[in-house]
Amino acid sequence: MTRAYGLILAGGEGSRLGGARKADLRIGGVRLIVRVARQMGDGVDDLRVASGQVAMDGFDCIRDEASAAMGPLAGIRACLHAIQKTASGDDMLVCVAVDTPFLPADYVPRLLSAAAENGAAYAAWGENIYPTNSAWRLSALADALEDASESAGPNAILTRLKALRVDWSAEAPLDPFANLNTLNDLIALQRRALAPGYDRFIHRLQQ
Repeated sequence: MTRAYGLILAGGEGSRLGGARKADLRIGGVRLIVRVARQMGDGVDDLRVASGQVAMDGFDCIRDEASAAMGPLAGIRACLHAIQKTASGDDMLVCVAVDTPFLPADYVPRLLSAAAENGAAYAAWGENIYPTNSAWRLSALADALEDASESAGPNAILTRLKALRVDWSAEAPLDPFANLNTLNDLIALQRRALAPGYDRFIHRLQQ
């Protein structure tokens, strides 16, 4: 039976945020790592976090010790290594950046469906593309990574696999993949989380 593995990529150094660990920052009173994990929901059978930290309370962490030049691919490679004894080539992996607090409710099933059809898929909102927010068939991903250089990013691997672009712009009036890199981003995301109507959403996340 095909399994779906989930991976939250939390290995960034937060250099533009004064070195703050993004996973622990709060949007609308909820830690980013908690928001993202709960929004991944029951769509995955096994959820891991790729991080430079040895451990993170409440989460199954994979220590990412690879070269910083590899960026998100380092976390993806570490995950493949961690699950290689239990996973099969037909299993699926869906990834998401930890600083993506407003994932759409159908993020996991929609991306997994596209990747199952084509081998790989990535999220988009109009002209904005998010290669880190992606899904892969493990066999296709492993083959593509074999020849990838350390400087290659997810976009290069997705291009090589002719990944499907999954666009949420028709369903979402605001970019559901808006992420956090700067102080201005943090302020904008906080305002969005605290807008009228989000209080019920936040309460649900905290249950």
